[in-house]
Amino acid sequence: MNANMTSGNFSTRPIETLNQMSGFAPSAARLRNPFKLREEILPFTVRLVRNEETLNKAVQVRHSAYARHLPVFAETLKEPEATDFDDGVVVLLAESKLDGSPLGTMRIQTNQYKPLSLEHSVNLPELMRDRFLAETTRLAVTNEKTGRMVKVALIKAGFQFCELESIDVMVLAARAPLDRHYGRMLFEDVYPGMGYIPMAHANNVLHRVMACEIGTARARAEAEQHPLFDFFYTTYHADIDIEGDLAYAPGPNLVRNDYISSMPAMYQMPIVFDAQRIGF
Repeated sequence: MNANMTSGNFSTRPIETLNQMSGFAPSAARLRNPFKLREEILPFTVRLVRNEETLNKAVQVRHSAYARHLPVFAETLKEPEATDFDDGVVVLLAESKLDGSPLGTMRIQTNQYKPLSLEHSVNLPELMRDRFLAETTRLAVTNEKTGRMVKVALIKAGFQFCELESIDVMVLAARAPLDRHYGRMLFEDVYPGMGYIPMAHANNVLHRVMACEIGTARARAEAEQHPLFDFFYTTYHADIDIEGDLAYAPGPNLVRNDYISSMPAMYQMPIVFDAQRIGF
C-alpha cells in the first residue's frame, strides 16, 4: 500500500479560517457540531479511504458502476489507479451500516501539487489558473435503492472537504446524464455554449466541464431556495466524517488545533434521514 494513502500532504487551515467558513458543518472530529445544527442519521457512513481494504472497496464500486454505462472503459478500472495514490488526492467511500458493504465512492484531486486531470484535455480560463482548485472524479454508486441518497451525501462530503481545505473552486468533467445532476447542484459550465467536449484523458468520452465557487455556494443555494439547502447547510451528519481518525497524518507544517477536540458536543435530538425529502 502506498504511504500516501495514509499520509497525503494537505495544509489544514487554522481555527480563524474555520470560523470564517461559509456554512458547511465540518466533520465530527474537527468541531463536534458546535453550531447546534439538528442532527440527522444516515443508514451509511462516508469516510476517507485510508488503507488497502477500503480502497479496494471503492474500486469495486467504481468498476461496477462504470461497467453499467461504459463497459469497455470499465475494464481499465478493475484495479486502483495511479492517481488514487498521488499527494493532494483523497478517495471517499460510503459503506452500509448494516453489513459494511460499499455503496459509493468519489475521488477528489487538488491542484496543490500538479495540474488537475481534466487539464490534460482542456485549458481552464485564465481566472481559474491561479486559484486553489479541486476536481471531483470517479463518482460512482451501487444500483441499490439508496444510490440517490448516497450520491447526495458524497457530494456534500466533497463540499465539506473543499471548505476544510479552503478550496476556491470545485471543478469537474461530467458525462450525460450526471451533468444534469451537477447542474442542479449549482455547478455551471466553464465554457457556456461549448456543450460536451471529448476528454482525451477519459477515453475521448464527451463531457461537460463545470465548476462551482465554494465561497458563494451557500448564499446562492439559499437565494434560490434550493431543495438540498437544509441537507447541505443546516443539518449535521456525523455519519459524513471526512476527517474522522485522520486519514492523512499531520505533516511538519500542519497547524494543529488540539483544543478543538475538547469542545463539548451540543447535539439536538437526532432524526433519521428521510429520502423522500431529497428532490435530487
